[in-house]
Amino acid sequence: MEVKRQKEVYVIGHKNPDTDSVCSAIAYASLKNEILARMHQGESVERYQDFLVEGEESANAVYVPARAGQINTETNYVLKKFQQKVPEYMSAIRTQVGDINIRRIPGIAADYSLKKAWEIMRQSETSTLAVVDDDRKLQGLITISDIAGAYMSVLDNQILSEACTPIANILETLKGELVVGNADKRLTKGKLVVSTATLSVIDEFIKEDDLVILGNRYEAQLSAIENRASCIIICDGAKASRTICKLAEENGCAVICTPADTYTVTRSINQSIPVSYFMIKEGIISFRESDFVADIKPIMLNKRHRDFLIVDDEGCYTGMISRRTLIDMNTKKVILVDHNEVDQAADGVDEAEVMEIIDHHKLGTVETIRPVKVRNEPVGCTATIVYEMYMENQIPVSKEIAGILCAAILSDTLMFRSPTCTEMDKMVAEHLAEIAEIDIEKFAMKMFEEGSQLRKKADSEIFYQDYKKFVASDTPYGVGQITSMNREELLSVQDRLLAYMESAMNETGIPMIFFMLTDILKESTRLLFVGNDAKMLVENSFRKEAEANYIDLEGVVSRKKQLIPKLTAVLQQ
Repeated sequence: MEVKRQKEVYVIGHKNPDTDSVCSAIAYASLKNEILARMHQGESVERYQDFLVEGEESANAVYVPARAGQINTETNYVLKKFQQKVPEYMSAIRTQVGDINIRRIPGIAADYSLKKAWEIMRQSETSTLAVVDDDRKLQGLITISDIAGAYMSVLDNQILSEACTPIANILETLKGELVVGNADKRLTKGKLVVSTATLSVIDEFIKEDDLVILGNRYEAQLSAIENRASCIIICDGAKASRTICKLAEENGCAVICTPADTYTVTRSINQSIPVSYFMIKEGIISFRESDFVADIKPIMLNKRHRDFLIVDDEGCYTGMISRRTLIDMNTKKVILVDHNEVDQAADGVDEAEVMEIIDHHKLGTVETIRPVKVRNEPVGCTATIVYEMYMENQIPVSKEIAGILCAAILSDTLMFRSPTCTEMDKMVAEHLAEIAEIDIEKFAMKMFEEGSQLRKKADSEIFYQDYKKFVASDTPYGVGQITSMNREELLSVQDRLLAYMESAMNETGIPMIFFMLTDILKESTRLLFVGNDAKMLVENSFRKEAEANYIDLEGVVSRKKQLIPKLTAVLQQ
C-alpha cells in the first residue's frame, strides 16, 4: 500500500541568500508550475520541449521555491510589497526519510486480534504492523513471526485469560453471535475447556471463570453455567434455549453461538488473542521523517529487521520502510539558481540530483550524476535570465512576479551602477517596472533603505547577509558584502564587523576573510580584511597600499566582477 507523493523539485539559491537568489527561485518555480499546468490542460508538449527535463510531464510534479538561509531585511521588504510567501527553508538538501516512498500502512490498535492483524498483513503484503494508540503514538509492533509463535502456545489453556482477551475478539474470530453478555468484557481468569467428556467428568473439570467450548448438549451447558464459567461457546450453529440464556444472565456467564464445529473453534480461538500480548514493546527501532538517509542507513544494514517504523516530528506513526527501500529510493531533486559552486550550495547538494543550473556567475565546482540543463549568461542578475525564459515560453509575467524580478535586478546591479550590469539587465528591469507599476528610482531607494538599518542588526546578521566562500589554487577565502546609500552608516559598523570577522575566521578555519562596505551613491567600497596573508593579497591585487585592516577602493562595487577575479588571479600566481 504505497501512496504516490508529488514529485517535489526544489528551486533553491545559495547560502546566505540575497534578493536575487530568493526572488529568482520563486519566479522560476512559478514558471515551471505554470507550464506544467498548461500541459495538463491539453497544450502541446512539443511547445515546451526545450524547456522540460526528463520526467517533468508527470502529473505528480510540483516545483517548490526554497532558500538555504535566513532572508535579509531587503528581501523581506520586497516579498511583503509584492505579496510573496517566504520560500521554504532548507538547511540541507540531503535525502531524508520523508523523501522515500514510505509504505503508508495504517497502525493497528492493541486490542486487534491476531486473526485481524494477520488478515491486514496479507492484504498489505507486509510482515510487520505498528501498534498505536488513538493519537498514533507507537505502543509496539507485531510481526508475522510473533503470530506464528502465538499458534505454538495453543497448548497453554490459560493464555486467553492471561492476554485479557475481549469477548468482541472471540466473536469476530469465530463469526459468532453474542446471545448473553457484554462484548466489551475481557477474559481475565480461568482456563479454556473443551467439553467432550461425560457429564460427571465435565462437572468435575469445569471451574469458576473458565471458558467452555461445547456442543448442543443442554446438560453440559447447564453444568458449565452452574460451575460459574465466565463464557460458554455453543458450536455447530446450535441455539441456546431460553432457560440457558436466563440462567447464564443470572450467573454473569456470556453465551456465544457459532456456526463453526468444535474442532474449528478449538483450533482457531487463539487467533482472538489481542496483539498487545505478543507484540514487541522494547528495543523498537523507529526513524523520523526528518532523519537523513545517510545517517540511518548503517543502522538499517546492521539490523536483521525486515521493516523499520517511521514517525513524524511529533512522534506519530506514519508508515514503514525496509532495506529494499534504500535500493529503490529517490534522492531530492533540485534546480540551482544564482550559484553553481559546492561551497555556496546548501549542505548535501552532492547527495541530491541536480536537474538544472541557472546562473550568471563563473562556472564552479558543482558535480552532477548525469548531464543537466545549464543556463549561464554574462548578465548582472539571474532574474534577467528567468525573465528571458518567461518570454521564450510565451508565459505572461504577473504584476507580482514582475515586481520581485525587477527588485532582484535593481539589488544585484546596485540600481544599474555595478559594472556587472548590462544593457539587457536595464532593459528588462524597465519593462518589469512597467508591469509592476513601480518607479524604479523611488522603489530602489526605499528597498536599499529597508535593507540597510545596520545599527539595528546583530553582527552575525550583517556578516551573513550576503557572504560567500570561494577557493582559488586550493586556498579558501570568504567574501561578504553589504550596501548602503549612507556612508556614515557603513563606517559605523566597521569595528564591529572586524571583530566578528576574526571570530568567524577562527570558527570556520578559513585563513582569510574579506568584507565589502559598498556605498551605492559614491560607487566605492571600503574593503575590510582579516587573516595573515590578507593584507598582502589585497595590496598585490589592487597595487595600492592598505591600512592595517582595510583599503578604500574607488569605483569598486561588484564582488563578482571587480574583486573576486583580482584576488583569484593573485592566488593562482
